Amino acid sequence: MKIPEFISLILDRFGFEPTADQMNALQCFGQFLASRDEMPMMLMRGSAGTGKTSLVAAMVQTLVSLHQKVVLMAPTGRAAKVLSISSSLPASTIHRKIYRQKTMLGDFNLNDNLHTDTLFVIDEASMISTFSMSETGFGSGNLLDDLVQFVYSGRNCRMLLIGDTAQLPPVGEDESPALIPEILYGYGATLYECDLSEVLRQEQESGILYNATAIRSLIQHEEATELPKLRFRGFSDIISLPGNEIIDTLSSSYSRIGIDDTIVITRSNKNATMYNNGIRAQVLDREELLERGDQVMIVKNHTLPTQNSNPSTQNPKPSTLNSKLSTLNNQQPSFIANGDKAIVVRVRNFRELYGFHFADAILRFPDYDDFELDTIVLTDTLQSDAPALTQEQSNALFKAIEEDYADIPRKADRMKAIREDAYFNAIQIKYAYAVTCHKAQGGQWSHVYIDQGYMTDDMLTPDYIHWLYTAITRGKERVYMVNWRKEQTQL
Repeated sequence: MKIPEFISLILDRFGFEPTADQMNALQCFGQFLASRDEMPMMLMRGSAGTGKTSLVAAMVQTLVSLHQKVVLMAPTGRAAKVLSISSSLPASTIHRKIYRQKTMLGDFNLNDNLHTDTLFVIDEASMISTFSMSETGFGSGNLLDDLVQFVYSGRNCRMLLIGDTAQLPPVGEDESPALIPEILYGYGATLYECDLSEVLRQEQESGILYNATAIRSLIQHEEATELPKLRFRGFSDIISLPGNEIIDTLSSSYSRIGIDDTIVITRSNKNATMYNNGIRAQVLDREELLERGDQVMIVKNHTLPTQNSNPSTQNPKPSTLNSKLSTLNNQQPSFIANGDKAIVVRVRNFRELYGFHFADAILRFPDYDDFELDTIVLTDTLQSDAPALTQEQSNALFKAIEEDYADIPRKADRMKAIREDAYFNAIQIKYAYAVTCHKAQGGQWSHVYIDQGYMTDDMLTPDYIHWLYTAITRGKERVYMVNWRKEQTQL
């Protein structure tokens, strides 16, 4: 099929008059798919309100209608779900697709790519890191390297990366490496690039997108010399909310559009903890540390066993990681990722061991077909201002558990037993009503509440501008700016 004919099919499915940027993107896409180069790769950068999501959905659906093979991936479960809904096709997290479990100790090797003649579409590519974390246990520790190696190890496979350069880069990175052409050229790729920057006319009436576009322009032109000012006047979807009204307004959001479609975004884990405690006590009337219906977030990667077994609730020294998983399709994933969100179905048997606090819980994961996990959770992280257990706390837990296995003479066997211990592997969780922006990235909610905390002009950094843009663009219907300063408001 010739490129113009192919583009015409996409436009029929797209259903809108394309902008010049969108038309250029389609031309680029056609050339990319027709390329006979050894390693063709496409990079589509696009900001909020430019029709990127709708365009990609039309591209993907057209390929599927032509019986072309497409695989959709995103960095997080929430982002994969958003991509799946927009394209009406299944989507997976990158980690679940490209890695396979190597050992029970949580190590994962790069999977074999058995796909042929397949386009891999990667959304939210701004979140893909090259920063090696020794504790990750996934492949080389460099996600972008592993992703490229996986995709192009398949016969005649190619990759489309989609992202927004104005969003927060991955933790530990100054920029988003998967959106930098020089880095992609470094893999030997023949790169096809396009940018979507023209905000659609129908989107210009949105206060969310008006303000996001203004903030993005500061990033593009490096003009941020003072804290950005938001415009509220004339818009109904972005609201300046006094702190004394947040309880009633949050309650209204929970009643109208649901807890799962409402989020509070803060600039620190400490502020997120304060919000979570306030929401549970004053909005949800929850008194216990953890209750049925609580929304929680996994804050450390957690490997699941290859065989099911029931959690031990009596023996303080289980010798294996005890957890049980059931899914709608009876397929057990090999791990739960940092950032995955869950709902507490049941919680019982709170106890203190090794100087830490644990409970037995059944967790349901809405972003993964509502699969349920019967497991042990560590509750100390619920009230911690740190992202997860600190290194000092992890070492203390390890040493305390190690004493229970002192009777195992061979060190390798002893270490294996410790690392398979149910309490050492207890799932670390935080409440998920309020989260940091990095945890919210990749997701979208109907109602988003943003609290930037205390800010002055001398605290202005590029990271703050990226944070504010990313936070605002999480909102689909309404964004509430909590305790927003008058000095940062357009009159």
